[in-house]
Amino acid sequence: MRRDVLKLAAELSAREEPFVLATVVRREAPSSAQAGDAAIVTISGEFHGWLGGSCTQPTVAREAVKALADGKPRLVGLSPDPAADRRPGVLALPMTCHSGGSVDIYIEPVLPARRLLVFGHSPVARALARLGKGMGMSVHAAGEGADREAFPDADRLGTSFSQVEKAPRAAAVVATMGEGDEEALLAAFAVEPEYVGLVASRKRFGEMRDTLLARGAAAEAVDRVDCPAGLDIGAKTPEEIALSILAGIVQKRASSRPAALPGLPSRAAAPAAGEVDPVCGMTVDPATARYKADHAGKTRYFCCGGCREKFLASPERFGAAQGAGHRA
Repeated sequence: MRRDVLKLAAELSAREEPFVLATVVRREAPSSAQAGDAAIVTISGEFHGWLGGSCTQPTVAREAVKALADGKPRLVGLSPDPAADRRPGVLALPMTCHSGGSVDIYIEPVLPARRLLVFGHSPVARALARLGKGMGMSVHAAGEGADREAFPDADRLGTSFSQVEKAPRAAAVVATMGEGDEEALLAAFAVEPEYVGLVASRKRFGEMRDTLLARGAAAEAVDRVDCPAGLDIGAKTPEEIALSILAGIVQKRASSRPAALPGLPSRAAAPAAGEVDPVCGMTVDPATARYKADHAGKTRYFCCGGCREKFLASPERFGAAQGAGHRA
């Protein structure tokens, strides 16, 4: 794998920016790609690296956006005759490069670690930070007393509840144990996490509702608070309570549809719409299509230059009327 690809991957990871790593895992001549060739596709759709001919890029970029949307890797097989190249576990798509051959590309989304926002420095808060870190989460602790002595392994610390940053796929837990519960919840609402949990009794939370609403909290946000936070596993100690809360976060994540990452093109989360490439059958967005041609009074859109050239060379092969002229 090229060093520049590895370097970019490290830089994006350090900045907590999601991206896709695409790697050639199999090829058949005469494809110009080689096993081990790799490229990175950023969340904005920028392509860095080499996967063979440029005609593979639109397909890889499109599947990369889908992988970022659902967080799942996929194995894509590009071949001149995808219908004859169907294999279990492989998404068969057309290869439009003139060189021919086939190539299998593993598309792997690399997402930032899920963020755990811990409000307070109670024993439960400290246990949450330890266990969350052990689960591979990025731990941010906030509140008076949130220092290195209390949270030695936290990724970030803030001495006030307002010192937390909005992040995708975040879970917030208020474990202040009565010291500034309302302020902590309002700060948690402000960063719009996927999950908000409160370590308190239902009676205590019921007393807080009117105060939260009077201070500007949205009723929907208040209704989403998990209180008492976590699953009912009979937890008693701070560590057991922290375990029950993290288990509840995992359960909620597994049962809910993942939200699209900020900056992700909206088309990734929506069904494909647009014009069909007459050569390969892919759906192309006319608003962003780079390749098109007018034929028989109709504009045709193509996923790549190779498909366009094939169509113009022999329109009748692809369902166009014979004898009609075209203009590029």
